[in-house]
Amino acid sequence: MKPSIIRAASDVGGTFTDLVYFYTDPATGRQEIVTAKSDTTPPNFEQGVMNVIHKVGLTLSDIDFLAHGTTVVINALTERKGVKTALITTQGFRDVLEIARGNRPDFFNLFYKKPEPFVPRYLRREVPGRLSPQGEERQPLDLSGLPGILEDFKKEGVQAIAICLLHSYANPAHEQRVLERMRELWPEVAVVASHQITREWREYERSSTAVLSAYVQPIAERYLSRLEQGSKAEGFAGQLYIMQSNCGVDSTERVKQIPITMVESGPASGFWGAAELGRLIGESNVLALDIGGTTAKCSLIEGGHVKIISDYWIERSQKSAGYPIMVPVVDLVEIGNGGGSIAWVDDFGKLHVGPQSAGAVPGPAAYGRGGENATTTDANLALGRINKDFFCGGEIKADVEAMNRALDRIAAQLGVTREEAARGIVRIANNNMVNALKLVSVNRGYDPRDFTLVAFGGGGAMHAVALASELGMRKVVIPRAADVFSAWGMLMSDLRRDFFVTRIVSLRPENAGAINTLLEEVTANALKQFATEQIGAEQVRFLRYAKLRYENQEHAVEIPLPEGPIEAGTIAMIADTFHQSYEREYTYRLHAPIEFVGTHVVAFAAVGKLEPAKLPVTGRSLGDAKKGQREVDFALEGIHLSDIYDGHLLEPGMSFSGPAIIETRGTTMVIHPGNRVRVDDYGNVHITLQQNV
Repeated sequence: MKPSIIRAASDVGGTFTDLVYFYTDPATGRQEIVTAKSDTTPPNFEQGVMNVIHKVGLTLSDIDFLAHGTTVVINALTERKGVKTALITTQGFRDVLEIARGNRPDFFNLFYKKPEPFVPRYLRREVPGRLSPQGEERQPLDLSGLPGILEDFKKEGVQAIAICLLHSYANPAHEQRVLERMRELWPEVAVVASHQITREWREYERSSTAVLSAYVQPIAERYLSRLEQGSKAEGFAGQLYIMQSNCGVDSTERVKQIPITMVESGPASGFWGAAELGRLIGESNVLALDIGGTTAKCSLIEGGHVKIISDYWIERSQKSAGYPIMVPVVDLVEIGNGGGSIAWVDDFGKLHVGPQSAGAVPGPAAYGRGGENATTTDANLALGRINKDFFCGGEIKADVEAMNRALDRIAAQLGVTREEAARGIVRIANNNMVNALKLVSVNRGYDPRDFTLVAFGGGGAMHAVALASELGMRKVVIPRAADVFSAWGMLMSDLRRDFFVTRIVSLRPENAGAINTLLEEVTANALKQFATEQIGAEQVRFLRYAKLRYENQEHAVEIPLPEGPIEAGTIAMIADTFHQSYEREYTYRLHAPIEFVGTHVVAFAAVGKLEPAKLPVTGRSLGDAKKGQREVDFALEGIHLSDIYDGHLLEPGMSFSGPAIIETRGTTMVIHPGNRVRVDDYGNVHITLQQNV
């Protein structure tokens, strides 16, 4: 009997491409969830999507709804594989991109060089015309020179053009005229204007954002078109949505116009999934941790809300200021520590882990694909945490000899045993990840002990308990299907668009009307956008935020706004919320006037997200799920004989204590001595750390 509607999500990562799909079995009436993963296939990433769908015996014609997350945009940026791009800006401002900001991280380096602009100076051209910061025209726009500029661009082989005019965040009229004229003169070229992406101020950041979006637009459009064509060739007739960096999905047509919005689409879906899971199990305060093959990412979720920021930078490091991208992105910290992170010893005999990664090919030494470097995965295998006879879910035979050779090289450099080297690799990897978790919690005024750690990704469950113990946390939750949780998160997402608009007014009762007018303008514009896609106003819901600062400060703090109209009597409550938020983040508050800098409005439209169902209980015993025992090295707690459980046979209500290992096809859960484990109604594993209770 053919299943009912099949809803699927695919997530392309640096190492693996994940798939999750669910349906209701017509014979039993039960909700069934199926997961799978296969190798990522660069540069033809869409082929990996097809491969993982075929791996589970499906074709695209079987699927009614498909959400997709991809790294194609961030890869094109970091690998410089975009197209030749030009910039048109206001007269006198062509060098904004090169001047950038004075935020160099290596402040005392006299030989410091700013990051090279994505658009060289000879491809940055100007047009006369000027708007004031309030959006009033000071000098009329003159487009008489535009045809000549475009002719020069054609001769230079330009394939994409960014438009960013001064103060267009306040009034996009000039940019709109340039955009319309360019489409008349050169309809084939890819073009994007800054106001299409953001209406926030800061000229350098807006310019950089427009340029980077134009740089990747043809690449992303070709990729999404190939994905669409390949899907349709297999008979896909459903809805295809693309995961965005703001924890929501959007239509392919919209994403093709502004592809920069999916720069962090994969991590965003995982953190949104963690927030939705928290709501499902009654844990509203969550520290979410995603450990994949290449990186570890973490984000803090307070009160069930994932924080979204527009101050996002790529390639920012201790030696480079990086490049700003002013689009809504989940607030996260990312480090180069994953299962494939390479262990190495520096010239001073100090052990490091990452940021270099072995990737999917050749992968860790234990993969047996020619990898010679010891990785975090190799160390976990050597310590007995990973089952050598059930390596990668039994799909790969662990090459133990290659693993031993790789670890022996590290051990020889350090003058220790193989086992001590493996413990060192795991402990250093854990330390790196603890520091990342502190950056999103302690450094921002939050106590990790007030949160529950939700760990996912292929390596999340392996390290979660050790990290939580170090931070003094009381509880860890490992989601069902943790290894493909980012794809699962896409199925929990609504269609979402974020609107940022700068408009500075003093936060005083007499300005309540002006603030209310701005909010009405933004919501009306959002509804107008949705209407063009046959989404009615009754299907759309809004969340509203204000960006506030003390007068004469540089940056703002975002706080939620109350529902309903903003009135004079509401201003005091908004101000009090701001004082509290500011003090939590910066440890003090000022008795100073407050400025309303702008608004952030989030528009949601339901597209039929997953509603998880409780799992059935068959009556099997805990003994039925037990596979046996083996000795496991827990590093700090020593070596213990541990019970080994088949995670696929655990059922709601089952409970036991560590030391133990839970194995599934996609991940391994390490339960330390003294931990208490409980399986909830949805198949999630709750681990209570007794020493921290």
